[in-house]
Amino acid sequence: MPADSDCKPNRSDGRLRIAQVAPLYESVPPRLYGGTERVVSWLTEELVGLGHEVTLFASGDSLTSGHLVPVCPRALWRDPDVRETLPQHVRMLELVLSDLSRFDVIHFHCDYIHFPFVRRLPCANVSTLHGQIYLHDVEPLFNEYDELPLVSISGAQRRPLPLANWQATVYHGLPRNLHTFQPQAGSYLAFLGRISPEKRLDRAIAIARAAGVPLKVAAKIYNEDRPYFENTIAPLLKESRSFVEFIGEVGGERKNEFLRGASALLFPIDWPEPFGLVMIEALACGTPVIAWRNGSVPEIIEHGVTGFVVDSVNEAATCVGRIPEIRRAACRRAFEERFDSRRMALNYVNAYRRLIGDSAVARPQPRRYEDLYEPQSNGLSPEILTAPQ
Repeated sequence: MPADSDCKPNRSDGRLRIAQVAPLYESVPPRLYGGTERVVSWLTEELVGLGHEVTLFASGDSLTSGHLVPVCPRALWRDPDVRETLPQHVRMLELVLSDLSRFDVIHFHCDYIHFPFVRRLPCANVSTLHGQIYLHDVEPLFNEYDELPLVSISGAQRRPLPLANWQATVYHGLPRNLHTFQPQAGSYLAFLGRISPEKRLDRAIAIARAAGVPLKVAAKIYNEDRPYFENTIAPLLKESRSFVEFIGEVGGERKNEFLRGASALLFPIDWPEPFGLVMIEALACGTPVIAWRNGSVPEIIEHGVTGFVVDSVNEAATCVGRIPEIRRAACRRAFEERFDSRRMALNYVNAYRRLIGDSAVARPQPRRYEDLYEPQSNGLSPEILTAPQ
């Protein structure tokens, strides 16, 4: 690490020099499915629009109005020759950390791989966790790195680790012109996302059957979910083909058309999803959401105003009949007021400035091996256990 690699103080003109560090699995933005990379793209573009200098570390097929550092030629999940994704992410950290004088703050979106590095650097940084937190898996990690600043994407995401160093909760946001508001309701229910056990397409089919309303399914199937699709979902689709249409993966204008043409989006999840980007995409179109009371759903959907929060298939089917009670203009207004990408970017800028101000404070020193592991009585002397090799 160069001796002059410390982050320089923020400049007097108020413009920040920001590094956005994205995962490399999909491009930024992704061509089709890919929530985290899509959010990183929207955030980057809004920050540039606000006048900040943004450097995006991402795959080489990414598109940005900021400065792109292409870590690998193409998105790793779109490269048929890729067998391991970790090596490219390790190299990305070297590219980020090689000259910190370029940045006022570094914003990580790549899970936990950077934790050991940022602890040792006198540089403002923050990490947004985009996925569910599984306490059994990460509790020792967060006990060790309890000082690292984090941003949650919902209050629900924080529940497993309420004492972590949370700096803010910043809801995801979409550009206002991304989706087209449709004031008239369509004639079908929509399911959009990926096919996996926790997304519960089977529930969506049951709701449509009970309500007597057609269902259109636009969904991606990952390889690891292929057995579930073939054994559980494919037979259901065949059995329900009179009222269920399977479209497959959609993106861009096709997704826009799919969402705005629906009477409601079904979001019958069976897990504590930390955000659920598709819900605000639907609201942007004016399409209400019927969603399970799970994860962040009660934070995003206002029952009776922008949709319905339910606990059973029968309740959801009853709410299908209540869709005309929801004003589609109210759904669009909720999107503009709460889930606009400019609001997301401004909330992050507030967090950046606070962290930059705090970055002069000395960071805790990493704990010594001897402090972490007390020698056990196993016939070996403490000197053997703790002496450097």
